Amino acid sequence: MRILEPGLCSVTFRSLSPQAVIDLAVANDIKAIEWGADIHVPSGDLENARDVAERTAKAGLTVSSYGSYIFAPDFTRQDLTAVLETAKALGTGHIRIWPGQRKRPSTDYSPAERRRATEALAEIARHAQDYGMTIGLEYHPNSLTDTLPSTLQLAQDLAVPNLFFYWQPAPGLPLEKARAEISAIGSRICHLHVFAWLADTSRLPLADRADYWRSCVEALPESGWTKPSYAMLEFVKGDDVSQFAKDAVALREILAGHRVAD
Repeated sequence: MRILEPGLCSVTFRSLSPQAVIDLAVANDIKAIEWGADIHVPSGDLENARDVAERTAKAGLTVSSYGSYIFAPDFTRQDLTAVLETAKALGTGHIRIWPGQRKRPSTDYSPAERRRATEALAEIARHAQDYGMTIGLEYHPNSLTDTLPSTLQLAQDLAVPNLFFYWQPAPGLPLEKARAEISAIGSRICHLHVFAWLADTSRLPLADRADYWRSCVEALPESGWTKPSYAMLEFVKGDDVSQFAKDAVALREILAGHRVAD
Protein backbone atom coordinates (compact mmCIF):
# COMPACT_ATOMS: atom_id res chain seq x y z
CA MET A 1 0.00 0.00 0.00
CA ARG A 2 1.28 3.45 -0.89
CA ILE A 3 1.52 6.21 1.71
CA LEU A 4 -0.63 9.23 0.88
CA GLU A 5 -0.95 12.59 2.59
CA PRO A 6 -4.20 14.60 2.74
CA GLY A 7 -4.54 17.41 0.21
CA LEU A 8 -7.10 19.87 -1.13
CA CYS A 9 -8.01 21.00 -4.65
CA SER A 10 -8.58 24.75 -4.55
CA VAL A 11 -11.48 24.36 -7.02
CA THR A 12 -13.43 22.88 -4.10
CA PHE A 13 -13.91 26.46 -2.88
CA ARG A 14 -13.84 28.69 -5.92
CA SER A 15 -15.68 31.46 -4.04
CA LEU A 16 -12.94 31.79 -1.42
CA SER A 17 -9.78 33.86 -1.74
CA PRO A 18 -6.43 32.04 -1.92
CA GLN A 19 -5.67 33.08 1.66
CA ALA A 20 -9.02 31.75 2.86
CA VAL A 21 -8.31 28.41 1.11
CA ILE A 22 -4.90 28.28 2.79
CA ASP A 23 -6.37 29.08 6.21
CA LEU A 24 -9.01 26.40 5.75
CA ALA A 25 -6.36 23.84 4.81
CA VAL A 26 -4.20 24.67 7.83
CA ALA A 27 -7.16 24.56 10.21
CA ASN A 28 -8.01 21.05 9.02
CA ASP A 29 -4.53 19.53 8.96
CA ILE A 30 -4.30 19.41 5.18
CA LYS A 31 -0.72 19.08 3.93
CA ALA A 32 -0.89 20.29 0.32
CA ILE A 33 -3.00 22.29 -2.12
CA GLU A 34 -3.51 21.76 -5.82
CA TRP A 35 -4.06 25.31 -7.07
CA GLY A 36 -6.45 25.65 -9.98
CA ALA A 37 -5.89 27.90 -12.97
CA ASP A 38 -9.56 28.77 -13.39
CA ILE A 39 -9.92 31.16 -10.43
CA HIS A 40 -7.10 31.27 -7.90
CA VAL A 41 -3.96 31.09 -10.07
CA PRO A 42 -4.76 32.13 -13.65
CA SER A 43 -2.23 31.03 -16.23
CA GLY A 44 0.22 33.78 -17.16
CA ASP A 45 -0.28 35.90 -14.02
CA LEU A 46 3.16 35.22 -12.58
CA GLU A 47 2.97 37.92 -9.90
CA ASN A 48 -0.15 36.33 -8.45
CA ALA A 49 1.38 32.84 -8.71
CA ARG A 50 4.44 33.97 -6.75
CA ASP A 51 2.22 35.58 -4.11
CA VAL A 52 0.14 32.42 -3.71
CA ALA A 53 3.32 30.33 -3.57
CA GLU A 54 4.72 32.53 -0.81
CA ARG A 55 1.51 32.42 1.18
CA THR A 56 1.26 28.63 0.80
CA ALA A 57 4.84 28.05 1.94
CA LYS A 58 4.51 30.51 4.83
CA ALA A 59 1.57 28.45 6.09
CA GLY A 60 3.72 25.30 6.03
CA LEU A 61 1.87 23.76 3.11
CA THR A 62 3.12 22.19 -0.11
CA VAL A 63 1.86 23.02 -3.61
CA SER A 64 1.14 19.49 -4.78
CA SER A 65 0.32 20.50 -8.34
CA TYR A 66 -1.01 23.13 -10.70
CA GLY A 67 -4.46 22.31 -12.06
CA SER A 68 -4.19 23.75 -15.55
CA TYR A 69 -7.03 24.07 -17.99
CA ILE A 70 -5.15 23.05 -21.08
CA PHE A 71 -7.20 20.68 -23.23
CA ALA A 72 -5.02 18.63 -25.55
CA PRO A 73 -4.99 19.13 -28.49
CA ASP A 74 -6.77 22.52 -28.25
CA PHE A 75 -3.90 24.73 -27.10
CA THR A 76 -1.13 26.87 -28.56
CA ARG A 77 2.58 26.88 -27.76
CA GLN A 78 1.98 30.20 -25.99
CA ASP A 79 -0.71 28.57 -23.83
CA LEU A 80 1.68 25.80 -22.83
CA THR A 81 4.55 28.16 -22.06
CA ALA A 82 2.28 30.28 -19.88
CA VAL A 83 1.19 27.20 -17.91
CA LEU A 84 4.76 26.00 -17.43
CA GLU A 85 5.97 29.42 -16.32
CA THR A 86 3.02 29.80 -13.95
CA ALA A 87 3.68 26.38 -12.38
CA LYS A 88 7.32 27.38 -11.95
CA ALA A 89 6.30 30.65 -10.26
CA LEU A 90 3.86 28.70 -8.08
CA GLY A 91 6.67 26.49 -6.88
CA THR A 92 5.45 23.15 -8.13
CA GLY A 93 6.96 20.66 -10.54
CA HIS A 94 3.69 18.91 -11.42
CA ILE A 95 0.89 20.01 -13.75
CA ARG A 96 -2.56 18.48 -14.24
CA ILE A 97 -3.69 18.28 -17.88
CA TRP A 98 -7.03 17.38 -19.45
CA PRO A 99 -6.59 14.59 -22.03
CA GLY A 100 -8.69 15.44 -25.05
CA GLN A 101 -11.22 18.11 -25.88
CA ARG A 102 -13.48 19.38 -23.13
CA LYS A 103 -16.63 17.33 -22.43
CA ARG A 104 -16.00 14.90 -25.28
CA PRO A 105 -16.18 11.14 -24.61
CA SER A 106 -13.36 8.91 -25.82
CA THR A 107 -15.74 6.89 -27.98
CA ASP A 108 -16.41 10.01 -30.06
CA TYR A 109 -12.86 10.20 -31.46
CA SER A 110 -11.85 8.94 -34.86
CA PRO A 111 -8.45 7.19 -35.02
CA ALA A 112 -6.94 10.32 -36.60
CA GLU A 113 -8.41 12.61 -33.92
CA ARG A 114 -7.18 10.37 -31.15
CA ARG A 115 -3.71 10.26 -32.70
CA ARG A 116 -3.64 14.07 -32.85
CA ALA A 117 -4.63 14.34 -29.18
CA THR A 118 -2.02 11.79 -28.18
CA GLU A 119 0.68 13.63 -30.10
CA ALA A 120 -0.36 16.86 -28.39
CA LEU A 121 -0.03 15.21 -24.97
CA ALA A 122 3.42 13.93 -25.93
CA GLU A 123 4.38 17.49 -26.91
CA ILE A 124 3.23 18.76 -23.52
CA ALA A 125 5.29 16.09 -21.77
CA ARG A 126 8.39 16.96 -23.81
CA HIS A 127 8.18 20.64 -22.96
CA ALA A 128 7.44 19.88 -19.31
CA GLN A 129 10.56 17.74 -19.22
CA ASP A 130 12.57 20.79 -20.34
CA TYR A 131 11.34 22.46 -17.14
CA GLY A 132 12.07 19.39 -15.04
CA MET A 133 8.34 18.92 -14.49
CA THR A 134 5.94 16.00 -14.52
CA ILE A 135 2.48 15.82 -16.06
CA GLY A 136 -0.60 14.16 -14.59
CA LEU A 137 -3.57 13.40 -16.83
CA GLU A 138 -7.00 13.98 -15.37
CA TYR A 139 -9.01 10.74 -14.97
CA HIS A 140 -12.48 11.94 -15.77
CA PRO A 141 -15.75 11.23 -17.60
CA ASN A 142 -15.99 12.75 -21.09
CA SER A 143 -12.26 12.68 -21.72
CA LEU A 144 -9.71 10.26 -23.16
CA THR A 145 -9.49 8.71 -19.69
CA ASP A 146 -13.21 8.06 -19.30
CA THR A 147 -12.87 4.28 -19.68
CA LEU A 148 -10.20 1.88 -18.57
CA PRO A 149 -9.44 0.60 -22.12
CA SER A 150 -8.99 4.15 -23.41
CA THR A 151 -6.74 5.01 -20.47
CA LEU A 152 -4.62 1.91 -20.97
CA GLN A 153 -4.24 2.81 -24.64
CA LEU A 154 -3.00 6.27 -23.63
CA ALA A 155 -0.58 4.73 -21.15
CA GLN A 156 0.80 2.50 -23.89
CA ASP A 157 1.03 5.31 -26.44
CA LEU A 158 2.55 7.75 -23.95
CA ALA A 159 5.25 5.63 -22.37
CA VAL A 160 7.33 8.66 -21.33
CA PRO A 161 8.99 8.95 -17.92
CA ASN A 162 7.38 12.21 -16.79
CA LEU A 163 3.75 11.44 -17.61
CA PHE A 164 1.42 9.98 -14.99
CA PHE A 165 -2.30 9.69 -14.24
CA TYR A 166 -4.58 10.94 -11.52
CA TRP A 167 -7.35 8.61 -10.42
CA GLN A 168 -10.88 9.25 -9.26
CA PRO A 169 -13.99 7.10 -9.55
CA ALA A 170 -16.72 7.95 -12.00
CA PRO A 171 -19.77 8.88 -9.90
CA GLY A 172 -21.46 5.70 -8.74
CA LEU A 173 -18.62 3.42 -9.89
CA PRO A 174 -18.90 0.06 -8.07
CA LEU A 175 -16.00 -0.73 -5.76
CA GLU A 176 -15.01 -3.87 -7.69
CA LYS A 177 -14.57 -1.83 -10.87
CA ALA A 178 -12.76 0.93 -8.98
CA ARG A 179 -10.21 -1.52 -7.63
CA ALA A 180 -9.81 -3.05 -11.09
CA GLU A 181 -8.99 0.39 -12.54
CA ILE A 182 -6.50 1.10 -9.78
CA SER A 183 -4.85 -2.27 -10.25
CA ALA A 184 -4.56 -1.78 -14.02
CA ILE A 185 -3.08 1.74 -14.03
CA GLY A 186 -1.74 1.91 -10.49
CA SER A 187 1.92 1.95 -11.47
CA ARG A 188 1.27 5.25 -13.32
CA ILE A 189 -0.96 6.91 -10.69
CA CYS A 190 0.45 10.06 -9.10
CA HIS A 191 -2.42 11.47 -6.98
CA LEU A 192 -6.04 10.77 -6.08
CA HIS A 193 -8.98 13.16 -6.26
CA VAL A 194 -11.30 12.20 -3.41
CA PHE A 195 -15.05 12.86 -3.19
CA ALA A 196 -18.27 11.01 -2.38
CA TRP A 197 -20.80 11.26 -5.20
CA LEU A 198 -23.70 9.08 -6.18
CA ALA A 199 -24.30 8.09 -9.81
CA ASP A 200 -26.54 11.15 -10.28
CA THR A 201 -23.64 13.34 -9.00
CA SER A 202 -25.44 14.23 -5.77
CA ARG A 203 -22.91 14.56 -2.97
CA LEU A 204 -22.53 12.72 0.32
CA PRO A 205 -20.38 13.22 3.41
CA LEU A 206 -17.07 11.45 2.80
CA ALA A 207 -17.64 9.34 5.93
CA ASP A 208 -20.53 7.66 4.09
CA ARG A 209 -18.02 6.27 1.58
CA ALA A 210 -15.14 5.67 3.99
CA ASP A 211 -15.02 1.91 3.48
CA TYR A 212 -15.06 2.41 -0.30
CA TRP A 213 -12.15 4.83 -0.23
CA ARG A 214 -10.18 2.80 2.30
CA SER A 215 -10.40 -0.17 -0.04
CA CYS A 216 -9.27 1.99 -2.98
CA VAL A 217 -6.28 3.30 -1.05
CA GLU A 218 -5.33 -0.22 0.00
CA ALA A 219 -5.42 -1.30 -3.65
CA LEU A 220 -3.02 1.42 -4.77
CA PRO A 221 0.36 -0.15 -5.58
CA GLU A 222 3.79 1.39 -5.46
CA SER A 223 4.78 3.03 -8.71
CA GLY A 224 7.40 4.92 -10.66
CA TRP A 225 6.08 8.11 -9.09
CA THR A 226 8.86 9.19 -6.71
CA LYS A 227 7.34 12.40 -5.33
CA PRO A 228 4.90 12.52 -2.39
CA SER A 229 1.43 11.26 -3.29
CA TYR A 230 -1.65 13.13 -2.11
CA ALA A 231 -5.30 12.17 -1.71
CA MET A 232 -6.88 15.54 -2.47
CA LEU A 233 -10.40 16.42 -1.42
CA GLU A 234 -12.26 17.75 -4.43
CA PHE A 235 -15.74 19.13 -3.75
CA VAL A 236 -17.85 18.58 -0.65
CA LYS A 237 -21.57 18.37 0.05
CA GLY A 238 -23.15 21.80 -0.27
CA ASP A 239 -19.75 23.45 -0.86
CA ASP A 240 -19.85 23.93 2.90
CA VAL A 241 -16.73 24.62 4.97
CA SER A 242 -18.14 22.83 8.02
CA GLN A 243 -18.74 19.73 5.88
CA PHE A 244 -15.19 20.08 4.59
CA ALA A 245 -13.91 19.95 8.16
CA LYS A 246 -15.79 16.69 8.71
CA ASP A 247 -14.56 15.28 5.39
CA ALA A 248 -10.97 16.19 6.28
CA VAL A 249 -11.27 14.18 9.49
CA ALA A 250 -12.70 11.25 7.54
CA LEU A 251 -9.92 11.50 4.95
CA ARG A 252 -7.19 11.44 7.58
CA GLU A 253 -8.75 8.37 9.19
CA ILE A 254 -9.10 6.65 5.81
CA LEU A 255 -5.45 7.29 5.00
CA ALA A 256 -4.41 6.03 8.42
CA GLY A 257 -6.40 2.84 7.85
CA HIS A 258 -8.71 3.57 10.78
CA ARG A 259 -12.43 2.92 10.96
CA VAL A 260 -14.32 6.20 10.47
CA ALA A 261 -16.74 6.97 13.27
CA ASP A 262 -20.40 7.54 12.40
